[in-house]
Amino acid sequence: MTKEKIAIVKIGGNIIEDEVVLKQFLQSFSKLEGKKILIHGGGKRATQFASKLGIASKMVDGRRITDKETLEVITMVYGGLVNKKIVAQLQANNTDAIGLTGADINSIQSEKRPVKEIDFGFVGDVTQVNHHGIDTLMTAGFTPVFCALTHDGNGQLLNTNADTIASQIAIGMSEIYATSLYYCFELKGVLNDIKDKESVIQKINSKTYQELLAAGTISAGMLPKLENCFDALQKGVQEVLIGNTTLLSKENNLHTKITL
Repeated sequence: MTKEKIAIVKIGGNIIEDEVVLKQFLQSFSKLEGKKILIHGGGKRATQFASKLGIASKMVDGRRITDKETLEVITMVYGGLVNKKIVAQLQANNTDAIGLTGADINSIQSEKRPVKEIDFGFVGDVTQVNHHGIDTLMTAGFTPVFCALTHDGNGQLLNTNADTIASQIAIGMSEIYATSLYYCFELKGVLNDIKDKESVIQKINSKTYQELLAAGTISAGMLPKLENCFDALQKGVQEVLIGNTTLLSKENNLHTKITL
């Protein structure tokens, strides 16, 4: 029996910050046929609001240290401002969207990241995705829009990497659907030369990934994204693509495809 298709789409922070690009992206997302789920972060906006409130943002290797005050800001920005603006724009494009955190319908549980060399604070690592609950929403005709917040099952919200949420949702939904995972950001794909925006590496498999790592071609920011890509493919996701906002259009032919 052939599985029904589903698209899991994650958008990067630079798209969220550009109102024109975001509007165009959401129009493209709305035109996607079949079932779909959108995942977003909002780190840059959270940093801006934290600054206005006199809360310093602490980052280690591009990852946010999330203390109690920062978690409150992130909850307001991710779960409120950014999420609801996206949901409202999707409604304007005739997509009946519903904004969610991982706490809603117990959709994504995490555990607080253990303290090793660094204490990241209220940061979660995903342990469980309630794919049946998410599917119930979609079967009812809603399009889920997840922000980068999960929960631990004991009343604690946790800041969670949006790329990881996307891959974990894709893995969960692959038990029901033939799942495609799309990472959309400001670049056309993974670049061979960061200074040349056209130098897109069109295919990366496990072997070429190791070669790119050895050559230092892949930068620190791209490492966790690609690790999530391979993890998703190893656990049942059928297709993983990385590219810019045109990735969702049928005309797009320049992007990075990840394979095992």
